[in-house]
Amino acid sequence: MENKPSHFSALLFLLISLVLFSTANCGIVTYWGQGIQDEGHCNTVPNCPKVGKGIKHCHKKKVKVLLSIGGAKGGYGLSSAADANQLADYLWNNFLGGHSSSRPFGDAILDGIDFDIEGNSEHPENYAVLARKLREYMDKNTWKKFYLSAAPQCPFPDHNQNPALSKVHFDLVFIQFYNNPDCQVGSKASSHFRRSWNKWTKTIKAHKFYVGLLATPDAGTGYVTPKTVLNEVLPFVKKSPKYGGVMLWNRGLDKKSGFSAKIHDSVNK
Repeated sequence: MENKPSHFSALLFLLISLVLFSTANCGIVTYWGQGIQDEGHCNTVPNCPKVGKGIKHCHKKKVKVLLSIGGAKGGYGLSSAADANQLADYLWNNFLGGHSSSRPFGDAILDGIDFDIEGNSEHPENYAVLARKLREYMDKNTWKKFYLSAAPQCPFPDHNQNPALSKVHFDLVFIQFYNNPDCQVGSKASSHFRRSWNKWTKTIKAHKFYVGLLATPDAGTGYVTPKTVLNEVLPFVKKSPKYGGVMLWNRGLDKKSGFSAKIHDSVNK
């Protein structure tokens, strides 16, 4: 499908964010693309060759790159199942394994789609339709592994994402354990955080779950230090057979704080 869905254009093109993780060491996942000064934006520009070149560079280093849709800003949503199916077609043909004359990143092929649906959606059930259609595309594909991921808020269930997460198989779930006082990690691995982690990993049938954390104290609320992660968070979450690693918001901030470098060696052990 050549034309982007009119009802969903804001979800894709207000701001593009990419999810990055290494296949050799996928314990740390990070978001890239929202640093205005040092990370490029596409906005409504239909052609983003620099981003496409960057995606290929990541692939050479065995780093997977997913397109994250949604975010906390902007008005967006899916008003019908038809919209959801149309968007799935558009995503597959323009970013993943399909074909289109209007691919924003040229011939660079992304590795999947991430649901970061944070707006208060009136029809969250339509995200399940979107996820199911994308899952069908991915499962029918045989030449490349594609990933379906989500980044829900830690209060369970997540209003926007529960319909999709409870009905469709997701490969990766990056739980945002920040900006939510009722379940964020806070200054230590609190009982609220532990209960939330257990609820998510035992209820949602995804493949792997990640602890979402902030890379710097000023990135939001609920920041914990690398020391706390090493001494209190990781020893707890690693007990789960569905533990996948740590998600950091975001790469630009992480480069300044060195957060991932301080926990890297312990995330996968």
